[in-house]
This record gives sequence, C-alpha cells and structure tokens, in this order.
Amino acid sequence: MSDLKREKVRCLIIGSGPAGYTAAIYASRANLSPVLYEGIQPGGQLTTTTDVENFPGYPEGVTGFDLMNDLKKQAGRFGTDIRIGVATAADFSKYPHEITIDGEKTIEAETVIIATGATAKYLGLPDEQKYAGSGVSACATCDGFFYKKKTVAVVGGGDTACEEALYLSSLATLVYLIVRKPYLKASKVMQERVMETPNIKVLFEHNTVGLFGEHGVEGAHLVKRLGEPDEEKVTIDIDGFFLAIGHTPNSGIFKEWVETDEIGYIKTIPGTSHTNVPGVFAAGDVADPNYRQAITAAGTGCMAAIDAERYLIEMKK
Repeated sequence: MSDLKREKVRCLIIGSGPAGYTAAIYASRANLSPVLYEGIQPGGQLTTTTDVENFPGYPEGVTGFDLMNDLKKQAGRFGTDIRIGVATAADFSKYPHEITIDGEKTIEAETVIIATGATAKYLGLPDEQKYAGSGVSACATCDGFFYKKKTVAVVGGGDTACEEALYLSSLATLVYLIVRKPYLKASKVMQERVMETPNIKVLFEHNTVGLFGEHGVEGAHLVKRLGEPDEEKVTIDIDGFFLAIGHTPNSGIFKEWVETDEIGYIKTIPGTSHTNVPGVFAAGDVADPNYRQAITAAGTGCMAAIDAERYLIEMKK
C-alpha cells in the first residue's frame, strides 16, 4: 500500500455525535492533534431530533442540528481535523492501532476513541420515516416533554418499553403500550408497575401496521392477533408514537478486538473509558446501554480524551 494511503496520527476519533465532538474539543486542547471521522451520520442521532430542551446551556432549547453544529464548530476552533469518512475495518492486534477508512485508507493511531453511537431499532414502516420528528421518536426522555396531557403509544414489551411507558405516564394523559406477544418480556417488577399504573393501557397481541395524520402523527393502525382466524383491525388516536424495541450499538468492526456485552455495547473499565485494548477508548452510546443522553455522551467523550492524553504521557515514560 502506498504512503498516500497510510497516515500516522496521535489520536483518532471515530464518530461525530456529542461524544465524538466533546472528545475532539478536549483532545485538541491537550495538543493531541486529533483527527475525527464523522461516520455514516455526521452529527449522530441528534441531527434527527427537532428540539432539544434538556441540554445544559440552552435555556430556550435548540434544534439537534444546531446543537451538533455548535459542537462541531467548537472542535474545529481548537484545531480538530474533521473529515468525511466511515471506518470500515479495525486491527488492534498491533501498535499503533490500524483503522481502515472507506475501505481504502489506513490510519495508524497511537490512541483511538470509538464514539460510533447506537442505532435505534424501528419496525420498518414507511410511516416511521414520514413522521420522523413529527410524532415518531425512539427516546421518551428526550421527547416526552412535548406530549404533556396528550395521548401516546409505546411499542415494545421489554424493560425499556415498560420504563418508557412509565416515564410517559407521568406526562401524558393516556399511554398505550403496544405488545406483539400475549405477555410482557419485562422483569416482574416492571410488569407490576405498568399494570398498576391507571393511565397505561396494554394492548397485547397487537402489531402496528401504519400511522396517519395530516400535520404529524394523529393515530395508528393496528392489527390484533395478526394471522389468526379472529384477526381484527384496530385504530387508536394518538399524538406521539415511541419505539422501544431496542438499540443496536455500532460496534461491529471492533468486536474482534474489544470486549462487548451480548448485545454489542463496548465494555469499559468502570469509572473510565478504557476498553480491554490499551490505547483504545469508548465513549457515548456505543458503550452506554442505560442512559443514551446527549449530556452523558458528552461527559464520556471528555473522559475518553483525558484518558487518551494520560495514556500517551505514560507511554513516553
């Protein structure tokens, strides 16, 4: 491979959400000359969110796009080399670590910060895209506030779905929990809480087949007992439709080298951003199955940059 296709860097940041950009800000200020590749979705999941009202420092709220643009500008101001490109392969068996970009260029990095995020799972309905940001959401704690005293639906039957339904029940007038199976997969305590909450209505054996509305979601078309002789079409009026069927961490190309849990979230040493591979750090949603908030992602991005700086100092000793 020619030298034009290889490059050596001190700190490579993969991903451009709150974690990636915050890591870039701190790494730049520590003179690590970070190179950041924006990945498949520049700005991360937040760019698909309309209003963000819970990120500190924006008392009037801010659009997800503007928030990420501000973080990008701040990282650029301190000298981060921000590039378009997607990491397509990794080799952490040697040092410096090697990351392939777009299948053609190899970066040799003394430190790597993985901030590739996680992708919410969707049902695959065209209407989910149609109403994205207009009633369809994959994060109740992000968007629930906009549905005060309204009617919403949550899709899913596990702990996450029950948690989302319970959270929304404190804001919305009525919460439908749409469950494909005739039972909840959630833990017993979560099941009990849901069943004991008067404004949560569980719709067992229901599949969502479509959404409708003129200027946003106004309702959902469901099928009860899909494929059975007593199959029945059901329509519910709702203002918001929340997906809670899980997330897929974007860790695929790293799994051969870094430890992950059974779902694919990268494991870090508790209280740090260190993975099991020296010089490789993880930040944001790719390593966070619990919170998945912009502010927690940003916090771990800060941790990763500081951990990377300290690692490089130790390597010099």
